Amino acid sequence: MANRRLAPASEQPESFAFSPENAEWAKTQIAKYPEGRQASAVISLLWKAQEQNGGWLPRAAIEAVAAELGMPNIRVLEVATFYTMFALEPVGRFWIQVCGTVPCDSCGARGLKEMLEARLGPSGHVSADGNFSWLEVECLGACCNAPMVQINQDYYEDLTPESLGTLMDDLAAGRPVKVGSQIGRQASEPQGGPDTLTDPTLFDGSRIGAWRKRFEDTAKSDDSAAKSDEAASTDRRAAEQPKPARPDAGRPVERSVSDAPAQRAADGKTPVKEQDQADAAETGRSTAKEGAARPGDADLREAPAKAVSSGEQAGGDQGSQETPDRGTVPQQPEASGASEGEVAAEAEEARIAGALAALPKDATPEQKANAVGTRPPGLDAARAGQADDLTRIKGIGPGNSQRLNGLGIYHFDQIAAWTRDEITWVGTYLAFPGRIDRENWVGQAQTLSGTGA
Repeated sequence: MANRRLAPASEQPESFAFSPENAEWAKTQIAKYPEGRQASAVISLLWKAQEQNGGWLPRAAIEAVAAELGMPNIRVLEVATFYTMFALEPVGRFWIQVCGTVPCDSCGARGLKEMLEARLGPSGHVSADGNFSWLEVECLGACCNAPMVQINQDYYEDLTPESLGTLMDDLAAGRPVKVGSQIGRQASEPQGGPDTLTDPTLFDGSRIGAWRKRFEDTAKSDDSAAKSDEAASTDRRAAEQPKPARPDAGRPVERSVSDAPAQRAADGKTPVKEQDQADAAETGRSTAKEGAARPGDADLREAPAKAVSSGEQAGGDQGSQETPDRGTVPQQPEASGASEGEVAAEAEEARIAGALAALPKDATPEQKANAVGTRPPGLDAARAGQADDLTRIKGIGPGNSQRLNGLGIYHFDQIAAWTRDEITWVGTYLAFPGRIDRENWVGQAQTLSGTGA
């Protein structure tokens, strides 16, 4: 790492003050924090002071920020010397910050540093023409595309000593340069392009069907196990319940049932009619008790209702069903499986997967898109030279906005008018199948353009 010290006194300006515009800006930053917490704005003010002073922080600027925030000078100096985003010495017109931490070091950052030292001299020194200076810094957070450098405000990634040298030549000559990856990588995708989710069975619907069948089989297995447990529990309760005593238990059988009324009348004990009613009531109670105690009867009475509630009733009227105990019970319709929308979505996925599988592996994004959809009409340039900010649509970032501009899509009303084939084409071209529908780009665009219902 570089030595974090202030520039020599010979290079320090005598004083520093914010310009009127920057002073007003500083007040708005300080106002973001509650009373007594103004020190929270220290990094913002130091950054603005560095920008005003030509890209580096002199001692006078550090002290001016401390006075503005009511902080001791040493506290502000601690912040300025800790963060490598603050240059403590004069820098070139293009300040190159080289990431030297493990991912970049493992991917070739040492070669970048050796090239810079050979071309510009030790870090911290400004080149003779005033164009360049460089510094090794800690991680800049672009590890996936290592090695990389930050030049002024922009990142340049996937560098080699040769490509960095060419980049510096273009900057010095005022030629346009490409920010970001220098090998054409999109975002943080693998080198050579994305190579995941390329199995056609992920998109042809076959895996969805297999998953649904597995879930259905699991549900049936769980239902069968629950019914088996319930039946076993019913049998245990029935077996444990004592059997009721018979009305004539303990008495010798001396006469038949048919003789009983006449005998009782002859004995003069009970009128025949009254005794018959009492016997019938007692017999009914005994039969009910025995019926409740017999294993399996409860299951037989409840089985029709269970079958209806679980959707397992086979055949019969779809409206209602007669049960022994419960009368008329509403009959539930059988499950119909996947909805029409799901079936259509699976068919569309299968069609797209089949079309893409027929293409060669090196097919371009446009060739893939043409195989499954229709390219939406585009414009040669934005209307009146002013394109809409497409990043206002959730799901469209700066990268996708640029790619859409490259297709001639500059305005919300263009996206709002996309057809189903055009949505499929754009989603495949951007390598985000289904994303346009999931994030409702068309609906958002209709709202933003005022073309919605």
